[in-house]
Amino acid sequence: MKQIVVFLYIFVTSILGIATVFEALYGTPFISTYCYQSSWFFALWTVLGIWGGIYLFKRKLWKRPAAILLHTALIVILIGAGITWIWGEKGIMHIREGETQQNFVQTNDTILRPLPFQLQLNAFNIAYYPGTETPTNYESIVSVIDQSQSFEQTISMNNILSYKGYRFYQSSFDEDKKGTWLSVNHDPIGIGVTYTGYVLLVIAMLFVLISKKCGFRKLLNHPILQKSVIALAMVFIVNQNELFAQETEKVKPIWNREVADSAASIQILYNGRIAAFNTLARDFTTKLYGKPSYKGLSAEQVIGSWLLFPESWANEPMILIKDDKIRQELGITGKYARYIDFFDTNGTYKLKTLWEQSHTAHTNEQPSALQKAITQVDEKVALITMLQQGELIQKLPATVTPLPQSKIVAEIWYNKIPFCKILFMVNLTIGIFAFLFLCVRILKHILNTDTKIYACLQILLFLSLLFLTVCIGLRWYICGRIPLGNGYETMIFIAWCILCIAFALRNKFHLFVAFGFLLSGFTLLVAHLGQSNPQITTLMPVLHSPILSIHVSILMIAYALFGFITLQGCLALFLYFRNPIHNQEAIETLTVFSKLMLYPATFLMGIGIFIGAIWANISWGTYWSWDPKETWALITFLVYGAAFHTESVGKFNKPLFFHLYIVLAFATVLMTYFGVNNLLGGMHSYR
Repeated sequence: MKQIVVFLYIFVTSILGIATVFEALYGTPFISTYCYQSSWFFALWTVLGIWGGIYLFKRKLWKRPAAILLHTALIVILIGAGITWIWGEKGIMHIREGETQQNFVQTNDTILRPLPFQLQLNAFNIAYYPGTETPTNYESIVSVIDQSQSFEQTISMNNILSYKGYRFYQSSFDEDKKGTWLSVNHDPIGIGVTYTGYVLLVIAMLFVLISKKCGFRKLLNHPILQKSVIALAMVFIVNQNELFAQETEKVKPIWNREVADSAASIQILYNGRIAAFNTLARDFTTKLYGKPSYKGLSAEQVIGSWLLFPESWANEPMILIKDDKIRQELGITGKYARYIDFFDTNGTYKLKTLWEQSHTAHTNEQPSALQKAITQVDEKVALITMLQQGELIQKLPATVTPLPQSKIVAEIWYNKIPFCKILFMVNLTIGIFAFLFLCVRILKHILNTDTKIYACLQILLFLSLLFLTVCIGLRWYICGRIPLGNGYETMIFIAWCILCIAFALRNKFHLFVAFGFLLSGFTLLVAHLGQSNPQITTLMPVLHSPILSIHVSILMIAYALFGFITLQGCLALFLYFRNPIHNQEAIETLTVFSKLMLYPATFLMGIGIFIGAIWANISWGTYWSWDPKETWALITFLVYGAAFHTESVGKFNKPLFFHLYIVLAFATVLMTYFGVNNLLGGMHSYR
């Protein structure tokens, strides 16, 4: 029985990885037809679920409530997926303006399916990026016609129509802009069962962490934790020259520095609030160039020079382009393009053709990586156009009361102090030092924490927490609300929570000091990188969902934890092959801490995946689409999840096998985060 379950587990995981390779070679429709939507694939998961359930019953797992609840949740999720596969309906509906439609084409078998009501398209509208011909959003104004009632509703990105169990999502539009394509999803039972499984999974994970019968509490009570200190880090190499290089080359003509500086405190309307002109100027420069200054010029000088001398600055190569295909389309060789590079001699926008070539509206409901890259570039072009047309800088109306000057001064100071940049570099540096400190002490078999260095680490942890608290408090004061409104603020808050937990538990669990530095540093690094592309204009709402921010944040922390575990594994293997008998205690210490960290890492990975599934269902009408990134995230979850089953697979109790497995397992993380982007592609791919 056990051997069959283990074989099926390995076989399913292997099939998932192989399927992503075949998808890259033969395309999504091929692998969807012959694998993901096939009967044999459904049967394979069914057999794994049934045999797994029987094995759980045979093992009398009901004596461990937390463990049985966890596995039950996974089985419920599989049942929900099975219901979706059998009874769920998914397809595309096409409606022209003024026409009424009651049928949609089912995706799998291309058969017309009737609706219990009718939809009439009253109007179709498109919003474009200023100065471009690429849509930033599109919406269908429809009327639902039923025997019992009739009402009108707008369908757009992240604004769905839900009626009688059917969900309609804006997918695309006709070339003449007189018709719309809506994706249709009808799966009320499958979604409900799956969501129930998600809730049970989160409850079960929390139960596992607090249950005395589960491994996490046993590891917390391990004697090694009372006499050892450990600090782990994901080694991050920062190009200091890139971060601190001062660009002194000047461009002409430019706005006078004194005048520009005096304009920094002018109050304007920006992003739905009253803000200092300095904030808009910094975001404008960062958006275009990737940095808040340009060749020694302040942000105010840059935006003012673009406004006053548009013809000269249209020839300035300062618009950062990351995508190679876009560079080829524009005919540039370096990383930066000029504004004039985006238009041909007739004034036609060059990226229009590239967008149309990448736009597979009738078969793909989600934007491709190239479409996302074009969208990001479109926003940059739109910013310049809006600035020149007088739409970007909005003065305060006479009816609006200006902010107190203290808030404006606070905002300018907040902009001057790079909180995230300073703190992520400091925290990661301290974490790396702690890791080296650990290596030396373990090699010398010194495992106590009664040192001046550890006392200094606690002081530095408090100062880091205090610094970040000032950052959040200042941002709260400036915005007049709790700073949790976007991905950047969410990650800052997560980093603050990590530091709070680490500081609160610093005396009971000494390793939390090092973890606090490393995890907060990594989270702040992600926040800092996110600020290199600030949101200024209105982008597709689907990319700015709070759920998406939480999804990404949780997965980033999980990846960081897996990185720490891998470093511990590498150190343990080094000690083992150096002298296993002499280093036995050190190896055991690393094993305990690796197994301890494996719980939050894997659980966060699972929670992140399922939060992403909820976001996808809200945004696109399907909670799982077997995209390569989704699939490899699931593979990672399955691979690391296997390491918990020490009773079923006894080899995981052997330190050498455990650490070797953990080190090799990190390849799935690398494949999920980097390999999919560079090798497999898909809607999650960002190059």
